[in-house]
Amino acid sequence: MTQPIRSVKIGRNNPCPCNSGKKYKKCCLVNSSSQQDRRHPENARIKLKSTIDIQGIRNAGKLVLQTLQLVEDHLKQGITTDSINTLVHEFTLKNNGIPAPLNYRGFPKSVCTSINEQICHGIPGTRVLNDGDIINVDVTTILNGYYADANKTFFIGEPSAEAKKIVDVARQSLNEGIQMVKPDNTLGDIGWAIQKYSQGQGCSVVREFVGHGVGFEFHEAPQVPHFGSKNAGTRLVPGMVFTIEPMINLGGRELIILDDKWTAITKDRSLSAQFEQTILVTETGWESLTPYPL
Repeated sequence: MTQPIRSVKIGRNNPCPCNSGKKYKKCCLVNSSSQQDRRHPENARIKLKSTIDIQGIRNAGKLVLQTLQLVEDHLKQGITTDSINTLVHEFTLKNNGIPAPLNYRGFPKSVCTSINEQICHGIPGTRVLNDGDIINVDVTTILNGYYADANKTFFIGEPSAEAKKIVDVARQSLNEGIQMVKPDNTLGDIGWAIQKYSQGQGCSVVREFVGHGVGFEFHEAPQVPHFGSKNAGTRLVPGMVFTIEPMINLGGRELIILDDKWTAITKDRSLSAQFEQTILVTETGWESLTPYPL
């Protein structure tokens, strides 16, 4: 899912997104460069982020993590996915954010909740969580015009050995990908590391859905595949911000889209898990703008 890239507009008299307490014109405006001047040297569609942009995304990321923690605190047997949606929606608005999924290309809810064999884009509703389920909760928040995106997969009650395995492999797959992020590495290096690790554990990598640039929009260039070859694809440069969000299946990688036009499930009905963070390429490596332990 992609959409046109646009610049974030911050008024001169608005509070500065760096949280200094000053007006933008008295703070970071003097150091900010135009978005037109901050293009990737190999791919003009990729907009690099300035210091002010990075702080704005970091602030949005803090709200994303607070939202995920709120959800985790309330997850239990018997809760419905629509209750999760209400938690996310109300907490986001209360903290001056906007839930990015709501009405995005017709998506009807404020968060994605994907259970067991559901790979991604599960729509919250009346389904009740039961003992042994796993659920991925995917939160994207807009704060002061900036987007941040992260998700986690959680256990409900006592997980099976299979559930423990797929969640552990998905979590470590994200970690393997993140560790490849540094200037002069490539997007292919990220995908290669994830594919090598996950397939080495006897699991498979979903190919139809990928990570993506984020910050000014929900989905920007570049796409970030979770499979690939070393030294292939776009080279990483400081200022790039994108998600890494491998979807890992316990069985085969083939999927089916349900009649709701959103929910993707494994074709063989095997378990699927996912973890995601928003990652910045720094001068020396990487920084997660939605950091949580892996």
